[in-house]
Amino acid sequence: MASRFVRKVRTASGAVAVQVVSKTNGVVVGIEHVGSAHTDAELTLLLRAAQDRLLPGQGELELGPLPEVMVGLDDVADWTRPPADQLALDDGAGAAPRAGRPPLVSGGGRVVGTASLTLWDVLAAAYGRLGFDVVGDEAFKALVLARVIEATSKADTVRVLAELGVPGPSLRTIFRSLTRCVARDYRDRLARAAMAHSARTSGSATLVLYDVTTLYFEAQNEDDLRKVGMSKERRVDPQIQVGLLVDPTGFPLEVHCFEGNKAETKTLIPVLQAFQTRHGVRDMVVVADAGMLSAGNLNALQDAGFSFIVGSRISRAPYDLATHFQRHGDYFTDGQILESTRVMGTGKHARARRVVYQYSFKRHKHDDRAINAMIARAQKIASGKSPMAKARFLKVTGAAKAVDQDLVDRARQLAGLKGYVSNIDPKVMDGPTVIAAYHDLWQVEKSFRMAKSDLRARPVFHHLKDSIEAHLTIVFAALAISRYLQDQAGVSIKKTVNTLRPIRSATIALNGQLLTLEPEIPSSARELLTALGYTGH
Repeated sequence: MASRFVRKVRTASGAVAVQVVSKTNGVVVGIEHVGSAHTDAELTLLLRAAQDRLLPGQGELELGPLPEVMVGLDDVADWTRPPADQLALDDGAGAAPRAGRPPLVSGGGRVVGTASLTLWDVLAAAYGRLGFDVVGDEAFKALVLARVIEATSKADTVRVLAELGVPGPSLRTIFRSLTRCVARDYRDRLARAAMAHSARTSGSATLVLYDVTTLYFEAQNEDDLRKVGMSKERRVDPQIQVGLLVDPTGFPLEVHCFEGNKAETKTLIPVLQAFQTRHGVRDMVVVADAGMLSAGNLNALQDAGFSFIVGSRISRAPYDLATHFQRHGDYFTDGQILESTRVMGTGKHARARRVVYQYSFKRHKHDDRAINAMIARAQKIASGKSPMAKARFLKVTGAAKAVDQDLVDRARQLAGLKGYVSNIDPKVMDGPTVIAAYHDLWQVEKSFRMAKSDLRARPVFHHLKDSIEAHLTIVFAALAISRYLQDQAGVSIKKTVNTLRPIRSATIALNGQLLTLEPEIPSSARELLTALGYTGH
């Protein structure tokens, strides 16, 4: 019967040799010398190294789990803990003791590097749990994880990885990975893995949420993709349109890139068609903002087999709710839900659509504050106290400027109302359920905010279309990991990174061995790691 175990042997010099002994039928057939220890610290490190060399389940040491035990040299002085009276003496050549710092360990061991392995292992584990290892590209994986930690340029990612103390690709390898990302369609593999994760955690994908944002470039000239277009920030830089599809928790499922001057309403159908083709799904409910509301879009959605819930422009409320206003005036009860039908489109494209409205007293107060602010702005312009500018309630007739009271009255009438258009039968989904589903749309906005702030998806410095697409794929994967960890821990990804990044493991060179010392984990970080399901090395 063969076995292996660790033993400690006192040497002639008074040191302790650590060996891995192999036996067959009780006869020693091999001795592997791990190293000789002169201090308690060295002995503990060597015993850890020896334990690593044992086959699982063999040679269990009587010392117990070594990572939690300090092993002493019975008759050898412990140089790591000098007598208390010695600490009061001068250190070396008359220097005072280093207050608040432990004494240096003698015996030849040297720290050759430190690394944020705990943080890196947490991120790598999330990458694997989401199924992103299917990509099979370590350089791409490093780019994604580094972006979660610190969003920077691809070239500067080399510095981030070096500061973390983890193996990282060269700059040339990084750019080759970007090329592979597009050529091998990594985004398709990631999207399939993301969909599988969403299905496991949220059930069947019966509800998806869609919205669009813009990413601008630090560039002066336009090209086929980067165009000057409608910007909510009133920028005139070239930009691209980015469409993001997420599940009800905000976990990203698809990301797509469009020309910067493309209308938002023209992005919805291509994204959903790609999603439908990739995953073979039809029976789904799509939730989108009022910006996606057009008769053509809704007809295309329905013809493609999708159900939908989209925001309705509130300006249509007086016509949709004409009967209510005739009978009850502007009176609504808090939370009241009313339904109507609106014909959208013209000619053969005209179809009757279900419209759901809800009144909220809280929303009414918010709308009133906004209306008052806009009235004040129009009054200042009309009186000449502010320069001429666009204002919602300003009426200009020739050279005369005044507040448009008719518009103010209509706005007051509609304060507190919010509308939704859907093709879902009321017997399948009642009004409150339609409204609740639409309210999940803020999860898309939350993901966009994470991508723009924590992951800094913009501005974009790439110039070629393939490089831009690769950049968005990296941001998509990093966003998925961030949302996953945020949901697991219940704290922002920024707090997770800031808590775990300072926890560093040390690599020690001792007697020709490279040994890794696990870090001390603060209690606050332990709670976070427990929530993330981290079990250590």
